[in-house]
Amino acid sequence: MRERSLTLSVRRGSAEAMCSSVPSKAFSDTHGYESTKQGVHDSLAKMKFDYIDLFLIHDPLSGKERRLEAYRALLEAKKAGKIRSVGVSNYHIKHIEEIKEAGYEMPSVNQIEEIVNYCKVNNIVIEAYCPIIRGKMDHPVIKEVAAKYNRDPAQVLCRWSLQKEFVPLPRSWTPSRIHSNANLYDFELAEEDVKKLDDLDLGKAGSISWNPVDAA
Repeated sequence: MRERSLTLSVRRGSAEAMCSSVPSKAFSDTHGYESTKQGVHDSLAKMKFDYIDLFLIHDPLSGKERRLEAYRALLEAKKAGKIRSVGVSNYHIKHIEEIKEAGYEMPSVNQIEEIVNYCKVNNIVIEAYCPIIRGKMDHPVIKEVAAKYNRDPAQVLCRWSLQKEFVPLPRSWTPSRIHSNANLYDFELAEEDVKKLDDLDLGKAGSISWNPVDAA
């Protein structure tokens, strides 16, 4: 459904298209070599595009064998020109290490909330999922920093992501919000304000989405 909506937006030249690449995901119940190959084919057919910008393995919950087979299928699709970049989502260090141990190229992206240093060392771009914390932006520190820069809290949180060298992925279907979330390049947070936002980190206990890092 989301692919279909995004496709219509891109083809109509709407605000969503101006601020989005075209991604897709392989969820754990579709992992495996043949099923992932079919998933790429189905996504291309549904969107009526020649290629997909970024195809992610959504989570590591299917187990080592099936997720590696899914990853191999995506790499082959990339080689065939059907995908531009292959990434993973919600992977912990051990899940990425198994890709390296299998001799495959490393993912371009890990859409995560953790393992920042590992990804940086291995030249994996960090895509921040839920960068505006599902709209729960009423913490006094967030509001204080937003007021200081005369920005809304979502802009401050997305700007924080950029200054941490993350790629924020805020979701919205409202054109005004999409434009606002993209208007991040005419201000910069001072070091002390970045530190204030850093200090809000609660680690695993602060996860605002499901957390698969302990997946076997």
